[in-house]
Amino acid sequence: MKKIFLLVVLLLSCGFSWSQRNQIIAYIDMEYILENVPEYLEAQNTLDAKISKWRKKLDDQARHIEILKTDLANEKAILTKDLIEEKEEEINLKQVELRRLESLYFGPKGDMFSIRKQLVKPIQDQVYNAIQSISKRKKYDFVFDKSSDLVMLYSNKKYDISELVLATIDRTRLIDNKKQKTSENNKKKILPKKELTTKQKELVAKKESAKAKKIADAEAKKKIIAEKREALLKQREEKRQILRDKKEALRKKKEQEQKK
Repeated sequence: MKKIFLLVVLLLSCGFSWSQRNQIIAYIDMEYILENVPEYLEAQNTLDAKISKWRKKLDDQARHIEILKTDLANEKAILTKDLIEEKEEEINLKQVELRRLESLYFGPKGDMFSIRKQLVKPIQDQVYNAIQSISKRKKYDFVFDKSSDLVMLYSNKKYDISELVLATIDRTRLIDNKKQKTSENNKKKILPKKELTTKQKELVAKKESAKAKKIADAEAKKKIIAEKREALLKQREEKRQILRDKKEALRKKKEQEQKK
């Protein structure tokens, strides 16, 4: 009702102005336009692929958590209190990590929205620029979007400028491609650089030396991190082995008690 009320108010305002001069109105179908822009479809496919990858990762982690819960429920009878608490803590940590990933991928400020803005917004800007250019040239007073929330009770096809918008985008793309080729050709025509002076050679050598040192430092840091990670994994494996040994000892003890 609110949308219809706004539309009625807008039409009444237009009707009031018609008494002074004729109004020129057009409309577009934004969904149709975007579906026919190759860059938009490519960007949307890229985003869909990332979303599919993220969902698979979240689903895999959620299934892993459920397996841990099931295993704990089945083994609870033969585990000590400390082992039970340790396994419960591990499950809680994985659940916290799962929620963190969900927020990171699909939260209000998550990767999905930032990547969508990065990929799709430039293409939407092309469409809006084309609409503005056509509106100024044709002197339209209003241009509505048929696919938006605005309710259009009737639309005459002759006022649809969607194809004109697509043609404008194509023409702009051709101009940009031509400029890019011209720029590339101009770069090829640049004369060879003059031979460096002794001082310039020294500066270049210093920069290369600094760059090599930076790379070496980065490699050294990576090596230290890898060694720490390996030690941590080894420590965790030793801890898991201790838990397995305890579990096995408890199982044997229980078997012996049952035999008695």
